[in-house]
Order: sequence, then C-alpha cells, then structure tokens
Amino acid sequence: MDDIVRQALAKWPNVPHCTGWLLLDRRGQWRMRDDAAQAAGELGTPIRHEALLGFINRNYERDDDGQRFFQNGPQRVYVELAYTPWIVRLNDIDGVLHLTDQAGAAFDPAHAWLDDEGGILFSDNASPARVAALHDHDLDLFANHASLDEPGTRGVFHWRAGVDLPVEAIARADVAQRFDFVASPAARAASAS
Repeated sequence: MDDIVRQALAKWPNVPHCTGWLLLDRRGQWRMRDDAAQAAGELGTPIRHEALLGFINRNYERDDDGQRFFQNGPQRVYVELAYTPWIVRLNDIDGVLHLTDQAGAAFDPAHAWLDDEGGILFSDNASPARVAALHDHDLDLFANHASLDEPGTRGVFHWRAGVDLPVEAIARADVAQRFDFVASPAARAASAS
C-alpha cells in the first residue's frame, strides 16, 4: 500500500466504503462503472490512465471476508470481479513460459484448472491460495503446452522443464467458494441490508 494511502487512512479513518463502481473484467482491465452502467449490468468504461492503473494495482488488497478492494486514500472501493481476483497472461520468452498478473507481477502457479466453460485457471501455494483466470488470448499457447484426456476435462500442463502441473476439472460456479473470494461485494452488501 502506498504511504500516501496510509496517511489518508490515519487522517480520515471513517470514510464510508464504496461498492459497485470498480470492476476487474475477464481480460484484466479495470473498469469504472457509473450509476447507468451499474443499473444496466454493464462492465463499464475501461480505465486507460497509466498512473491511475498503477495506483489501483499497488493498492489492490483482500479483506478478511475475501472481498477484493482498492484503497483509494481513505476510501475502500470494493471491486466487482467478472471472474477471479487475478487475470494472468501466458508468455513464451526464449522457450520458457511465464505468467504475469494484471498488475504486471509474476504469478507462480502450483495448480492448473479447467472450468466447465473452457476457461483455464491457475492457483498458487499462498495461504489463502490466489486464483487467476488465464486471459482468453493465451488459450492457444496453453494448449500447445498441455496434454488433456479424451473428454478434455483433465490432463497435464507442461509448465517448465521437469515441472508438470496436473490440470483438474472445476465448475465455474464453485471457483469463488473453493478459493474463498467474493465476486460481487455490491450484491453481498445489498443482500445484507
């Protein structure tokens, strides 16, 4: 968390939280959602300002209930998730595969998953485990390094030389509970009131 954010929290500790206004889409883009976008159930407008994106990425956190938020100075802005809290890109650099999350940090996978809608997910060994959906533009590269069974529900992802990750099946509807995160803090807040 940025020092300026810590200072703002200390100075104004009781600023109300915000829900519904920020979304992480399925391709790792941060999107602003005004009242009209929220009412229509739309994703919102992609944020393009590099300094703002860096600020969001540096101050992206998880609360004790599994909700993701962006600490915007003294205000906690809860994040709506189109799928998972992390979106990763798969790259082949000089014959070595690399995963990078939407904030530009390396993601070190320990497990691979195939959901019932054809999405690929990776989880790490953190506690709680971080889960990341693979950007759909990288599915071909994943397929080039994976061996799946005949029904295409299980297999092996050849991650690095001598490191194969089992690919296990998971239902998309079970991902949030399995990895202990809240996909829609706004819906959770609405149901609590």
